Amino acid sequence: MWIAAGVTMKSRLLLGTARYPSPAILANAVVRAGAEVVTVSLRRDQAGAATGRGFLELIGELGVRVLPNTAGCRTVKEALLTAELARELFGTSWIKLEVTGDEATLQPDPFATVEAAGALIARGFEVFPYVTTDLVLGERLVALGCRVLMPWASPIGAGRGLADPEALRAMRRRFPEITLIVDAGLGRPSHATQAMELGADAVLLNTAVALADDPATMAEAFALAVRAGWLGHEAGLMVPREVASPSTPVLGVPFST
Repeated sequence: MWIAAGVTMKSRLLLGTARYPSPAILANAVVRAGAEVVTVSLRRDQAGAATGRGFLELIGELGVRVLPNTAGCRTVKEALLTAELARELFGTSWIKLEVTGDEATLQPDPFATVEAAGALIARGFEVFPYVTTDLVLGERLVALGCRVLMPWASPIGAGRGLADPEALRAMRRRFPEITLIVDAGLGRPSHATQAMELGADAVLLNTAVALADDPATMAEAFALAVRAGWLGHEAGLMVPREVASPSTPVLGVPFST
């Protein structure tokens, strides 16, 4: 069990809902993953659109919690407007805050993220900011009242895994009481395991599942990888050594001459 913004959940895998071949395939992936939270961009589900209503019905049937995001926003004004529309459409104060600062890497703009987070918190939102592993940025957001941080593993859709594991480990140490959800850049189940072994509370991914040959099976693979990584972290991982250490004691072992 883990807690995100006051809500207790079992599954530590969050799924994005974009780029799936069909709604049925998306639904199967969510079920196989055992996900309890899915993210959705308001830009692909406009209020009043037929496809939007169908998507809301699908989410309702799956019984999952929606985490709307402000993906595609490039200014504070756009992010605030999108968040307000999402709250009205989805009936939730949760918002994943994304304000893009760099077009090549889709790296979030730290200055706009802090400004938008402060404004959204003042309006009663529970802000889940998408950030880099910058500790100073994290400190600013936590000081504003963010209870969740969503550091990237590597750029969105890159599939490269953890570009800087030490930076993520440092974030975990710096913010022991803050919920950390590693988001973006995870391309393989082993990447998710690594993130969880570092002490992340959960991971969020989309592309690696949505574009797999078999999205539902890949979703289950990630779910198992997340659980394995978390259990390993909880059990206490072995510390690497520079020299060999026999697993079988050598003292008292019979031998012949």
